[in-house]
Amino acid sequence: MRVIEAPSPNHEPRAAGVPLDTVVVHYTGMPTAAQAIDRLRDPAAKVSAHYLIETGGRVLRLVPEGRRAWHAGVACWQGLSDINSRSIGIELVNRGHAWGYHPFPESQLESLRVLLADILARYGIPPARVLGHSDVAPERKTDPGELFPWRTLAAHGLAVWPDPVQPPAETPPVAWFQARLAAVGYCTPQSGRLDDATAAVLAAFQRRFRPKAVTAAPDTGTAARLMGLTASA
Repeated sequence: MRVIEAPSPNHEPRAAGVPLDTVVVHYTGMPTAAQAIDRLRDPAAKVSAHYLIETGGRVLRLVPEGRRAWHAGVACWQGLSDINSRSIGIELVNRGHAWGYHPFPESQLESLRVLLADILARYGIPPARVLGHSDVAPERKTDPGELFPWRTLAAHGLAVWPDPVQPPAETPPVAWFQARLAAVGYCTPQSGRLDDATAAVLAAFQRRFRPKAVTAAPDTGTAARLMGLTASA
C-alpha cells in the first residue's frame, strides 16, 4: 500500500515507558477532505493524527508512528487516560454528523483494513484494542459513528464483535451495565445510577455494537451484546 507523506507539525514525544498498544479510529467531521487535511496540519489547531484515509482510499501519513499525535484528546480506556501516548490515530474522511454523515466507501475501508493489519502485526496489538473515538471519549465524541462497519472489521480479525447471546427476560439493573461496560474497557461510573456519564457510555457502546438502537438507555438488547462481548472476559 502506498502511503503519501503529508507532514503535520502537531506532535510531540510519546510518554516514556508507555506501550504502543491501541489504535483509535476517527472520522474527520468536516465538509471536505481538503479542509480536514488543512486543519490537521495547522499549528494553531493543535490537532493531528498519524494517518488520514480519503474516500477514494488514498492514505496520507501526517505524523510518524513513533511520535505522539494529538487525536484522542481527553480520553480514557481501561482506566488509562493518556490514550495519545499509547495509540495510533487514523482519520477517515467523512463529513460526520454535523455536515451530512454518510456510509464509508469500500475503497476507503479496504485501505483501512490493509493499514490496520500492518499496524497490528508490527506492534502485536490485539483486535480488542482497535477502538473508536467515541469509545475512549463517550461524553465528547460520536465518531466514527453508527455507520462504521465494525462487524465487517471484526470478520477480518481487526476488531471485536459480540457472540450471539439470548437476551435476558428482563433488563438488568444499571449497576450490572456499569460493571459489564467497565469489563469491556469503557471508563464507566460504578454509581448504580443512570447518570449522564453512564448514559454517554451506553450510547457509545450502542453506537458501535447496536447501531440501529442508540438510545443511551439500558435494555435487553444492549444487555445481550454486553453478555456476548464479555462471555470469555
